[in-house]
Amino acid sequence: MSLTLGQVLALFGAALAVGLPGIGSARGVGIVGESAAGLVTEDPGKFGQALILQALPGTQGIYGFLAGFLTIQKIGLLAGNLVDITPYQGWLIFASCMPIAIVGFLSAIYQGRVAAAGIGIVSKRPEEVAKGITFSAMVETYAVLALLATILMLFGINI
Repeated sequence: MSLTLGQVLALFGAALAVGLPGIGSARGVGIVGESAAGLVTEDPGKFGQALILQALPGTQGIYGFLAGFLTIQKIGLLAGNLVDITPYQGWLIFASCMPIAIVGFLSAIYQGRVAAAGIGIVSKRPEEVAKGITFSAMVETYAVLALLATILMLFGINI
């Protein structure tokens, strides 16, 4: 089976949409995990609050996976029939994957940094955990907007 340039471009866009936010999420979750490990060592009772903060940067990886799934569904890969895609359409699909690929990658890392700062809130004032979650969720807003942009562009492409 040989692929056309359009199909390759679309698949490359899907791969970046999944891979970059996944890398960013792994990094963000790791950043928070490092801070949380110190907190839980000192006070194991704060594990639940720390875990919530640690989970937040992982959502960008989920958003990227969703965008990649929608992309490979659009081009027929899931059904086993790759649709014939022109290079122009391939570039459009590739470009539609870029918002979540780029913003998902970066926002996951920054959200990890903000959530790690939230661990500091939990260490001193555990009753204020909601503030740490809120600060972290503010970064999430941009990942959600990037996912929405990707989906809207992807659905607007006629194949």
